[in-house]
Amino acid sequence: MAEHYPYRIITKSGDLFVVWQPGTGDDPNEFAVDEHGRLLVFEDLQSLEEQGERSRWTLISEEDDSLDLSLVREWVWQPRLRSASPELLLDAWNFLEDLSHTLEDRSSLPAQGPVHDSAYEKFYEGDPLASDGSEEAWTEEEAAAVNELLRAGLDLWEQAVSVSGTHG
Repeated sequence: MAEHYPYRIITKSGDLFVVWQPGTGDDPNEFAVDEHGRLLVFEDLQSLEEQGERSRWTLISEEDDSLDLSLVREWVWQPRLRSASPELLLDAWNFLEDLSHTLEDRSSLPAQGPVHDSAYEKFYEGDPLASDGSEEAWTEEEAAAVNELLRAGLDLWEQAVSVSGTHG
């Protein structure tokens, strides 16, 4: 049986839960979907666990496996306020890419190129949000590319939650 991980998503209107599944081999990571390909979204952990029992999932909970999309959204709309940390933005980028793979028929993330690659690498080189002009900081072009990707990803999340019948 494949392992499944409950993942809490913090939104402005409350917490929601999804089920993350690691990809096998070269397959991308994905989230659990229903028989119609809609993202499974739960309003509480108990509902998720009940679905896990029905689906015979091996649920593995990890300490504080959560993502605060409300802070990511604040940064997307006002990046100069620095409401989000680089770690949070990296987690959001990875989450939204996994969501995009899960909903490939409805994916709306922008195509990624060298600017995105460079911006992504800077997560590991220091503080990409630094405003001191250091080499570790994103250039304006990189910051704009990250903002565009996260904005599109948040739109995809909203669409997925709306289609699932849950609002986040």
